[in-house]
Amino acid sequence: MRGLAGKAILVTGSSNGIGYAMAQRLVADGTKVLIHGRDQAEIDAACRHLGSATQGMAGDLADPATAQAIVDATVKAFGRIDGLVNNAGIYPRGAIGETTAEFFDHMFAVNTRAPLLCAEAAIRAFRLQKSGGAIVTVGSLNAWCGASNLTVYSMSKGALMTMTRNLADAIGPERIRVNQLNVGWTFTANEDATQQREGRKPGWETQVPVRQAPSGRIMQPEEIAAHTAFWLSDESAPVSGQVYEVEQFPVVGRL
Repeated sequence: MRGLAGKAILVTGSSNGIGYAMAQRLVADGTKVLIHGRDQAEIDAACRHLGSATQGMAGDLADPATAQAIVDATVKAFGRIDGLVNNAGIYPRGAIGETTAEFFDHMFAVNTRAPLLCAEAAIRAFRLQKSGGAIVTVGSLNAWCGASNLTVYSMSKGALMTMTRNLADAIGPERIRVNQLNVGWTFTANEDATQQREGRKPGWETQVPVRQAPSGRIMQPEEIAAHTAFWLSDESAPVSGQVYEVEQFPVVGRL
């Protein structure tokens, strides 16, 4: 991808899954990447595999201080920060009528508050550098429809669309772009484990209904990573404030 080489990017939740695929793609495109996650051993393994263009830092995004800490770590490791991917998120199930304050608060702390705090920390760094920058936030198609056991998760992702548009409107004149990918059903090790716990058989990802996967399969992390690289790159400039549906079908009238 043109317009990425030499940039320094922070990808939250990048020690495994979709975030790891993003980091892998960005390194291949010539960027330096700060690998973030909660498990130091996973982070170390990711950095070893991806090579010298990466550095790692562990941190729980439920802790408000983590956002500034990982942005600072990116600047310390690479001398600057050019982009942020708000990828980290959690998706525990919860039944209607059984939501606790603790469940709600933890979901919003990680999925909604943390992306805002990370974005603001990155914006402060961009301003100090007088460099502009790019922020890509990973939302979810569930923001539009949800599911009976994902109501709080869907709410937490829906709020990100409002955040993205408001940030983009506020800081566009500073050459800081903010866009969002509403990602559809994607195969990861965690998603595979979740689906098998809920009764699906191995190989389920190629046997989902055509309505949900017209291509005959759900998406792969590498495909999400390609879209992320584009929105971080100079090739997508000056577009900002967009919520982009990464899915196989038109959302309106389908969900």
